Formats: sequence, structure tokens, C-alpha cells
Amino acid sequence: MKRIGVTGHRNIPAEAVAHIRAGILAVLQEHGGAMEALSSLAVGADQIFADLALDCGAELTVVVPSGDYADGFTGPRERGCYEALRHRAARQVSLDFPHATDEAYYAAGAYIADNCDHLLAVWDGRPARGLGGTADIVHYARGLGRPVTVVWREGLVRD
Repeated sequence: MKRIGVTGHRNIPAEAVAHIRAGILAVLQEHGGAMEALSSLAVGADQIFADLALDCGAELTVVVPSGDYADGFTGPRERGCYEALRHRAARQVSLDFPHATDEAYYAAGAYIADNCDHLLAVWDGRPARGLGGTADIVHYARGLGRPVTVVWREGLVRD
């Protein structure tokens, strides 16, 4: 079974969503067959990836960074999407961090990179805004020798 992990930005500009969805779908279809998709289900790239992976027949493994992670989903829509995807998951891995911190986010990203065969990164190519950000996980995965596919719309600047 091919294991594909995701890391990516939470805030994706509306004008980039269709492009990013198409890029993610292309990577998933390229790998085809039996797949496991690893995601922390953060708003933005993680949720888009998880939803598309499930639609492609992948088994979803949710990596929960901390005991209070769900509390970080501030609106009812955000929390609802997180819970709906989490309930569709085949597996859940809960890390031992009591609180959602940068260290917990980094550990979740590292877990995904450690346990995937290929990492998909929805990344603008810029440095991380905090420990455990997309750039950190891309660099970590590349350091492991993992193949990384970056999906982003050329010329688009993230807020």
C-alpha cells in the first residue's frame, strides 16, 4: 500500500483553491491503487487533501498533534469539517502532547514524513512562520530522502 502524507498551508487564497485541488488530485491519481493518506486535518491543505484522498478510495490516517487539538478549530464549520473527516478515518494516531504547541505541530509533521512514501506539500516556497510549518516539514522530509511534490500556483503570494 502506497502511503502519501501531506503538509501545507492553512490559509489558501480563494483564487488558488481550484488549482491546488487539481494538483493534489493529480498526485493521488498518479499513485493510484491501494493508498493510505496521512494528515493532521488542519484547516486548508490538510482537509482538502484528506477529502480528495477519501474520494479516491484511500484509507485515511489522522495524526492528532495534541490532546486539545480539536479546540483550535474556532468556528463551527471548521470544527465540523475536522470531526467529519476524523470520523471517516480508518486510523487515528494521537501524539502525547497535552497542548497544541509548535513542538506538537512539528512532531505531527515529522510523524507524517517518517511514515509516508511520498510527501505532498501545498507550499508557497517561503520559510515557515513558526516551528512545524510547511517549510520545516518539507526540509525534514527531504532530509530523510522522501520524494516531495510541491503544489502551488505560480506567482501567488499567501497572506
